[in-house]
Amino acid sequence: MTTKRKSHPASFKAQVALAAVKGDKTINNLAGVHGVHPKMIQAWKKQLVSNAEKLFQSGAKSVSVEHEALQAQLYEQIGKLKTELNWLKKKPPVSVESKRAWVDVDDAALSVSQQCDLLDLSRSSYYYEPVTESAENLSLMAMIGREYTEHPFLGIRRMRTWLQRKGHAVNRKRVQRLMRLMGLEAVYPKPRLSVSSVGHKVYRYLLRNVAIERVNQVWSTDITYIPLPTGFMYLTAMIDWHSRYVLSWRLSNTLDVGFCAGPGMPAGVQHGPGRAVHVDVPYVESERGRCADERGWRRSLPGQRVRGAVVATG
Repeated sequence: MTTKRKSHPASFKAQVALAAVKGDKTINNLAGVHGVHPKMIQAWKKQLVSNAEKLFQSGAKSVSVEHEALQAQLYEQIGKLKTELNWLKKKPPVSVESKRAWVDVDDAALSVSQQCDLLDLSRSSYYYEPVTESAENLSLMAMIGREYTEHPFLGIRRMRTWLQRKGHAVNRKRVQRLMRLMGLEAVYPKPRLSVSSVGHKVYRYLLRNVAIERVNQVWSTDITYIPLPTGFMYLTAMIDWHSRYVLSWRLSNTLDVGFCAGPGMPAGVQHGPGRAVHVDVPYVESERGRCADERGWRRSLPGQRVRGAVVATG
């Protein structure tokens, strides 16, 4: 008769081996209590003692691997944040006013000093409050503006002399600052004005040697500005050369293409097509930017051949 070999679970083996290592009971006593042969208990004890060092080494290795993985993840996040911060510093708002608008005083995570450092904005610039011009300077600027409108050829020194004759104690530097603030400059012949730039398109003047003999033969359009108490408005108008009659006009506070090319349509509808339209300002460069172009005048004056500065119609 054969007997089946008894199999013990690992938990039972570990319990018996730990009891043998403690030494509270002899191996024979443990064998009698647990019903196991003493040689088997000795083998389990030997196996536990020999593998104890490996058990601790593998545990330390696993902890080290987890720590290195966490450290690598944190370093990756730090590198990403550093890259984003460098990108933000390369492309901040251009103007100081825009940077000041980005600063949030109520932010609990970042102080105002830290936000200014991230935006590359000094705290003195953030807390700076611009000083407005005095009432005297505003009065002087109004006088300068009116005199410049009447005599645009007056420079800084002649404008200073004119103000002194009016009883105002001003020097050249003060007048220079106010005129620069207003964007005013004396009109005078400058060098190389007759030399055209490379790539500049030359428009043929279609009205040369043309006799203006009747109404609606030639129209002309131009842009100017009208001063107001708090600024100015742009005025564009179209007139008939022969009768000097204002065919169409329009006011605006901006110089967009629709405004510059707009006066032609009402004139064409009300008075019929003329022979030619002389456009003094097909392009407005300087500080006003590019205003009108041939496409805008084609839309404004349908059925007519547009040639740059002159719009011709059979």
